[in-house]
Amino acid sequence: MSTLRSRVLGVCNQCLSVSPSRLITRAQSASAQPFVQADFLKGSPHRKHPGVTNLKVQRLPDELQRGALYIVKNAQINDLAERAQRLSNFLWSRKRKVEDAQLRAKAMALENTMRSALPEGEDGELEMRIRRRVLHDLKKTTYHWTPLRYDEELGVVYMASRLAGGYAAIRRAMHEIKKRDPSFLPHSLLDFGSGLGAVVWASHSVWADSLKEMVCVDSSGAMNELADRLLRGGDEHGKAFIDNVYFRQFLPVSPKVQFDLVVGAHSLSELGSNKERQEATLTLWRKTGSYLVLVENGTKDGHSILMEARNTILKNQDKVVYDHRKPSVFAPCTHALPCPKMQSLSIPCNFVQPYHPLPLTKGQDTQQEKFSYLIMSRRGPAEQGVEHPGAGAGAGAGAGALEWARLTAPVMRRPRRVHCQLCCSDGELRQPVITARLHGRDTYRCARSSDWGDRLPVTSAEDEDDIPFQSDHEPL
Repeated sequence: MSTLRSRVLGVCNQCLSVSPSRLITRAQSASAQPFVQADFLKGSPHRKHPGVTNLKVQRLPDELQRGALYIVKNAQINDLAERAQRLSNFLWSRKRKVEDAQLRAKAMALENTMRSALPEGEDGELEMRIRRRVLHDLKKTTYHWTPLRYDEELGVVYMASRLAGGYAAIRRAMHEIKKRDPSFLPHSLLDFGSGLGAVVWASHSVWADSLKEMVCVDSSGAMNELADRLLRGGDEHGKAFIDNVYFRQFLPVSPKVQFDLVVGAHSLSELGSNKERQEATLTLWRKTGSYLVLVENGTKDGHSILMEARNTILKNQDKVVYDHRKPSVFAPCTHALPCPKMQSLSIPCNFVQPYHPLPLTKGQDTQQEKFSYLIMSRRGPAEQGVEHPGAGAGAGAGAGALEWARLTAPVMRRPRRVHCQLCCSDGELRQPVITARLHGRDTYRCARSSDWGDRLPVTSAEDEDDIPFQSDHEPL
């Protein structure tokens, strides 16, 4: 009894030690924080709430993995593992080609800086020295972009290096469409810059029953041949595991031909100028019947390419329009405003997907694919079969609409609270501390079960600095 009495007295003393002003602050904050609708779970457990779009560790389909290993084994390339690692590093560090206008502006700035440090006067020899110095500095500080030409050998190296990671990123993006829009059943697919056909395999794993036509476009004939061999288990004379796949080196000419699903994975970054990327983006959008999926490396350049593509589509001023449905941003952005993460933190908005690499050697560890992606939609909320208009950025919010925020960094779970970084529907980047007291039990438990890349049903969130102090040992 004495022990129980001491515990009760201890709790009472803790309650009395809390100042009245602190209690008032908590009450005001709790009342000011709106609670989301209790039915957003739709009967799902918290760990599987509608905002969860992350996947477990991805593995290549068995048929694809066997075909890739068969091709790699028969290629007999020396130092394949080392070459694959070098190619992976090169592709990750690859940047966009510097535009001619930017290069000229940089050259003029260097020349003016050098002239200001020299005495006035015309000297032909001095002019030549300045020009040579400007050229030397430009070569030293400018990224030298060159187009990649894939032959069969380099294609096999690419297969060993990027097939599994590329598949994992594409599979993750398609899973989000499937999760959020289960009524979408594509019949046709266009893959721009198809490479080894990872998009075909990823889309087949999600919509195998509905897809009837898949067109792969890649300028490299060698990559098209390798992709076709992968479909046949590595044997060019074998039977294809996936039917109705067609390989082309050029896009379909007619602007009226549309595909339900259009994908461009790591393809826009391989175009040599901003003008080419804009034209390719608009061409892909014209051919999009429902969803356009773009995937790039999770670097600053990769993310910037996707943001440029998003703006190009949203500001499209085509004189002749065959499809009058308005574009909307489906994922990952919860808005159509400038990226707050890039603006405020100067870091790209990217995500990670764990995957098993191609087992070239025994005992390979699980790897992480860091990528950025963009999904644009022509389907309105009614077509998507969603209950709330807030399911996609750009959709009009009706009365009682539930807006979702995107987790743009790893979630930090602490006792009785969860630290998050959220990209909200108003275009702001916030770092709230989610607690059951302030946000409700359902939102709190969903936050604890969520991770980087998932969405949370938090309509408005206070920043971390505005949340009143709550001890880890305080009762809820």
